Amino acid sequence: MTAVTVRLAQGTPCWVSLMTSDHQGATAFYGALLDWEFTPGPIHLGSYARATLHGAKVAGIGVTPPGPGRPVEWTTYFAVDDADLVSQRIRECGGTVAVGPLQAERAGRLAIAADVWGAVFGLWQGEEHLGWEVVDEPGAPAWSELLTADEQSATAFYRLVFGPSVPQQQAVAAMADIRHSTDLRDGPPRWRVHFAVTDVELTAAQAVALGGSVLVAPHDGPAGRVARLADPQGGRFSVVQLP
Repeated sequence: MTAVTVRLAQGTPCWVSLMTSDHQGATAFYGALLDWEFTPGPIHLGSYARATLHGAKVAGIGVTPPGPGRPVEWTTYFAVDDADLVSQRIRECGGTVAVGPLQAERAGRLAIAADVWGAVFGLWQGEEHLGWEVVDEPGAPAWSELLTADEQSATAFYRLVFGPSVPQQQAVAAMADIRHSTDLRDGPPRWRVHFAVTDVELTAAQAVALGGSVLVAPHDGPAGRVARLADPQGGRFSVVQLP
C-alpha cells in the first residue's frame, strides 16, 4: 500500500474520474466490486461523488452532460502546477482543451483535454484536494496506460505539455501501441485506468454478476495478471492483480 499525502509532481497521474449516464447504478456497481464508499464532491459539478476506500479518497464518479453521443468513460487526471498554463501548452502542441480550466470550489482547478490523437485526459491543480490518497491497495488505482497510434510522437507531446518535473527514471504511466493490437475492443486512442485487486479471476466474475462484462479475459501482462472489464453502463476499466 502507498499512502499519498503530498502534492504530486507535475505530469504525475493523481486522480481518476468516471462520467456515466447512471450515477446511482455506477456507485452501486463500483461500491460492491471495489469496496468503495462515497462522499459528496463539489456541488457545482452536479451529481459528483468521491469514492473512498477505508476512508481514503481514490476516485470520482459524475454524471455525463445531457446530449447524444456522450461516452461513459474513465478519465485519468494529471497533477499540474498551473492548469491555465498547461492548457495553453496543450493547444500550442496541437491538442484541444474541451472543458475549462475552471474552479472546482476550494478543491482545486481542472481542465479536460485531448492529445493530438484524441486521447482524453484531465488536468488537476490541487488546492484543498490534492488527488487520490492511496494507491496500490486492493480497490485503489494502480496504473494508467495510454493506448496510442504513435508512441514516439505521444511521448514528445506529453513531455512538451508537462515539462521535466517528473524525474526521467521515475515511471508514472505507460504507453501501448494501438497498431499492434488485434483486439477491436481497444477502440480509439485513450487512457486506460487500472485498479488493483487481489484476485483478477474473482473480480472478473464478480463484475459479471453485478451486471458488467469481461472485455478481455484474465491473462498475464507486463504489469502482472490483468483483465479488461466494463461496468453495466459500458465504462471500460482494467484490473491488475497485486503481487
